[in-house]
Amino acid sequence: MNTLIKTTLAVLWLIPASVAIPKSDAQLWPRVPEILELPLANDLLQATVHRLDNGLTIYLSPNHQEPRVAAWIMVRAGGKHDPSFSTGMAHYLEHMLFKGSTSLGTLDHSKEQPHLDRILALYEKLFETTKPDERKKIYKEIDAENIKATTYAIPNEMDKAYRQMGFNSVNAFTGQEYTAYVCNFPANRAAAWATLEADRFAHPVFRLFQTEIETVYEEKNRSLDNAGRIINEALAKQLYKVHPYGQQTVLGSIEHLKNPSLKNMYAYYDKHYLPNNMAIALAGNFDRKEMLALLQMYFGAWKANPLPKPRRWDLPKPKGVERVEVKYEAEERVIIAWPLVHNRHPDADALTVMDMIMDNSVAGIINLTLNQAQKVKQAGSYPSLNNDAGA
Repeated sequence: MNTLIKTTLAVLWLIPASVAIPKSDAQLWPRVPEILELPLANDLLQATVHRLDNGLTIYLSPNHQEPRVAAWIMVRAGGKHDPSFSTGMAHYLEHMLFKGSTSLGTLDHSKEQPHLDRILALYEKLFETTKPDERKKIYKEIDAENIKATTYAIPNEMDKAYRQMGFNSVNAFTGQEYTAYVCNFPANRAAAWATLEADRFAHPVFRLFQTEIETVYEEKNRSLDNAGRIINEALAKQLYKVHPYGQQTVLGSIEHLKNPSLKNMYAYYDKHYLPNNMAIALAGNFDRKEMLALLQMYFGAWKANPLPKPRRWDLPKPKGVERVEVKYEAEERVIIAWPLVHNRHPDADALTVMDMIMDNSVAGIINLTLNQAQKVKQAGSYPSLNNDAGA
């Protein structure tokens, strides 16, 4: 029996119908934090902010409690930046950046490259073909060329290298605004980490694409069986009627995942994966000056380029209370959402504190009056404050 899931949108709107983007965002350097060479007084994290000449922003937070370092590399490229004709691209690009480079993940890249070029051309042919019989024929050609290319590939060599050196928590994830690449490494392996990561982003090779896009497609399939994801996507679609937040998902559409373009993916990478569009954050057992010098040595030669002009969207106000109902085989759920401000608005901090008063998992108003009183199976609240708008 199908159970009704109801999504309700209330009427409070705290931002203007159009969100203006400052002119500075369209320059070579996007909006970035000010440099902070010395930690602020009484800052327990001892955090500093630095910027290399190529625009790469560096956050450093030394912590000598254990001999390890947590590392995040962030790119301002997420689901919001996907082309409307190739949704899901930021996410499957994240997957491809684990396939190695011209020197890692291959037995002989010079012999591998002609096969990869042929695979790229075949995928472009597939991208432009709609007839089922022709697509089937192209898939067979891709299979054959892929077999030749894999004779030179070393699957998972990057992961193996990291494990052998004691790295852990090696992972990545994609959101609406960014893609993040994370790991945790022994403090005495900082140079090895910098070597591998600098090579990974400067000379990526998107090998083994055919099998990886199937992995991504299976991720999409699993999302279609997830009631929570389904209701949240329905909510976003109603909240953001003309914005990628609601009109496309981070995982992409089935149609686009079944018709990927390697050419478009390389173009997306070249457009967004630039040092002036990225940041590195390190926290752990290191000397600040030595680490900054190390990052300059390995990442400093990476060239900056002008960034694409940021898009802007009009964000229409709801016309009164708007309701959406989604039928799915699951327990009944309801979400009530109010459109709110973007994450740089002066009210954003107050809204975050308000949310913690409502729901801090233990002693918030919702925790005490609904969950602990057992009036419902589960209830909570959360703010979703993105760069362009929030709820």
